[in-house]
Amino acid sequence: MSKLRNLQMCCNQREKCRHSPFQQDSNFSQIQVTMRRRKLNLTFVQFLFLLSISRFASLRSDELPKMACESPPYASFPFCNASLPVAARAASLVAALTLPEKIQQLSNTAAAVPRLGLPAYQWWSESLHGVASNGPGVAFNGSVRAATGFPQVILSAAAFNRTLWRALARAIAVEARAMHAAGQAGLTFWAPNINVFRDPRWGRGQETPGEDPLVAAHYAVEYVMGFQGQKKSSVAGDDDSSLSLMLSACCKHYTAYDLEKWGNFTRYTFNALVTEQDMADTFQPPFQSCIQEGHASCLMCSYNQVNGVPACARGDLLEKARKEWGFQGYIVSDCDAVAIIHENQNYTASPEDSIADVLKAGMDINCGTYLLRYTESAVKLGKVQEEDIDRALLNLFSVQLRLGLFDGDRARKHYRRLGPKNVCSHEHRELALEATRQGIVLLKNAKSFLPLSKDAVGSLAIIGPAANDATIYGGDYTGVPCNPISFLEGLKIYAPRTAYAPGCIDVPCQTTYGFEEAINTAREADVIIVVAGLNQSEETEDHDRVSLLLPGKQMELVSVVANASKNPIVLVLMGGGPVDISFAKDDPLVASILWIGYPGEVGGQALAEALFGDFNPGGRLPVTWYPESFTHVPMNDMHMRADVSRGYPGRTYRFYTGKVVYEFGYGLSYSNFSYRFLSTPIMIKLSASTAETYISKQTKYATKDGLDALKIEDISSCDALRFHVEVSVFNNGDMDGSHAVLLFWKPKTRGEGFPLKQLIGFERVQTRGQGETKVQILVDPCRHLSTADANGKRVVPLGANVITIGDLEHEFIIEA
Repeated sequence: MSKLRNLQMCCNQREKCRHSPFQQDSNFSQIQVTMRRRKLNLTFVQFLFLLSISRFASLRSDELPKMACESPPYASFPFCNASLPVAARAASLVAALTLPEKIQQLSNTAAAVPRLGLPAYQWWSESLHGVASNGPGVAFNGSVRAATGFPQVILSAAAFNRTLWRALARAIAVEARAMHAAGQAGLTFWAPNINVFRDPRWGRGQETPGEDPLVAAHYAVEYVMGFQGQKKSSVAGDDDSSLSLMLSACCKHYTAYDLEKWGNFTRYTFNALVTEQDMADTFQPPFQSCIQEGHASCLMCSYNQVNGVPACARGDLLEKARKEWGFQGYIVSDCDAVAIIHENQNYTASPEDSIADVLKAGMDINCGTYLLRYTESAVKLGKVQEEDIDRALLNLFSVQLRLGLFDGDRARKHYRRLGPKNVCSHEHRELALEATRQGIVLLKNAKSFLPLSKDAVGSLAIIGPAANDATIYGGDYTGVPCNPISFLEGLKIYAPRTAYAPGCIDVPCQTTYGFEEAINTAREADVIIVVAGLNQSEETEDHDRVSLLLPGKQMELVSVVANASKNPIVLVLMGGGPVDISFAKDDPLVASILWIGYPGEVGGQALAEALFGDFNPGGRLPVTWYPESFTHVPMNDMHMRADVSRGYPGRTYRFYTGKVVYEFGYGLSYSNFSYRFLSTPIMIKLSASTAETYISKQTKYATKDGLDALKIEDISSCDALRFHVEVSVFNNGDMDGSHAVLLFWKPKTRGEGFPLKQLIGFERVQTRGQGETKVQILVDPCRHLSTADANGKRVVPLGANVITIGDLEHEFIIEA
């Protein structure tokens, strides 16, 4: 998100709104205006309630309690009554507000309402891979000075471990709630980022679970479920609105957002032209799962336009989330996204038109000040009705009520055990370490050069500016880590005679200054480790890469050090985006290559453990690593499928037809693993959903190239078709290993637009050396053995299909 351009204006504007023409001179007049405007048939009791609030109208905001409904004068309001349903409490609160007060709630910095005892609230806090300092809702200036720095998402994703992902989210939630108790964080956090990592140059790809929509969908569900800690409230209900929340998570950025700044295109004005086919099977699935299965309480609409309409004004897409997917939460704009609609995209004729477009589309709150500044005039001009604002407020207050913000002391007591002692705990540090261990990917290990022997390594040297700079290890959306350990510090624990030379002045490495020192250092050591790759100067929010090669003269540094070394070297790669390291992959002087992403505060310990064999690397790449030639593909081309007629190679492992440096899911181990299918289907029979469909012979239809397929909507029962694939995993080495088993599907005959292959399931298993582990993977044919047709409808291809694990294949038939 961008920095708020008008943060100071927000404060000034609040002063203006307080004296707006909508503010009546007497509280009794306020009630009359409210009743007349809404044409409500209020009971006498409701009328007395509205009248009663006038007693507190003169209270200053600095006299307010820290929590709503906390002290006796305010606890009697209906919205404070926890025995009432959330919807009823939210409606009573909306009814109690004047129009100017309502408008002041439409910004991330929501104003206090003194006469109701409501303190101000900051909606914007961040928790991507730990409590972060990006949003104004988090501060590290009180009793909590740091928070656990977990590995960046792209590295955790490489573990392919759903249990781990939920544990990470839960740990972050504990620290976030503890910081809230200390007055240093909010309760509404804008994470996870579940956009598909479509283009390897994307600066924010590091924040995501990678390029596969199934992985992103699973990650979204685990993060949200772990973070929100949802429970049934004492007030029964059949939907998400009855679930109490420990915290609120937010699925972002909705949708088709994955470009920062490339060429003449920027995320603020980019119009993503997306086919119905790509929307259905690439961009939307993570968001659908995040809502339907994760029950997220927040959705963030993105800066970009989608097929000509700003995302926050796409009423059809926002309505799909609510009506088709069952979303019950609040929709927030990315920061300043509403202002951008008029001021940068020139989509509307006036600020008021932008306000009307987003509110009527279904957006609820603006990160920024645009709604504070222009909603009042939009109402005056008749472009926005008060009912549009009320709808938004009902969604906002419903989430706050589920978080306990209107439960006074009751909410505080529920989490009274959480405090500063729960931040930077030993348990969370160990979890961060385990996540980093599981995510590290071994890309090359010629002649089993690794692991190193603690007894055989007399001297060691580590070279590269990142080797002794732990500030790099968090990536973006990072807070203040508890106790970061650099790679140099971690290695010295194992090899006290470890020398260090930066080699380059900094990560961009624009000169050869420092090369001579690095060469001399390399000549003196038995084992050389070179740390290369990316940092936030190369990839970050608002900054995409233009090259996939190592930055500056890093490639030259690796080569000169390798030539100076007594033995082949180890190359350690940092960064979230793929790098073309073909030169090192093919160089016999580079014995081993490890990718460590952005490992967080425990990076130094995890790297040392990996190099010296304290654990067996088992991570797998969550993105394809493309050659440098891919940079000729326009980043603004959103098509996923290859198009031979225009020389377009497609994107991600599902559709890319070109050469790769390393494929999606690639990852070695210090052991060798093999597989055997134990239970697989031979034939899957699909039946029509209705007799009419069957009789009309519409159970099958042919794709454009004549391949028979069946539409998901015409299948009678998808649930009844589910089956388990049971697999034996053999560890053929002597070292125990944690290993990700990836199950793929591909149709034997590829129809137009069908994927080359598609991940349909994964499990992380631990297998002893020379041992065997059995694992089951659930397959849902309607979801996993299908793709989208040109109209965005999911179809199952009939005939021969294949499932694969590693080099193992099994063919089966799908028949209608």
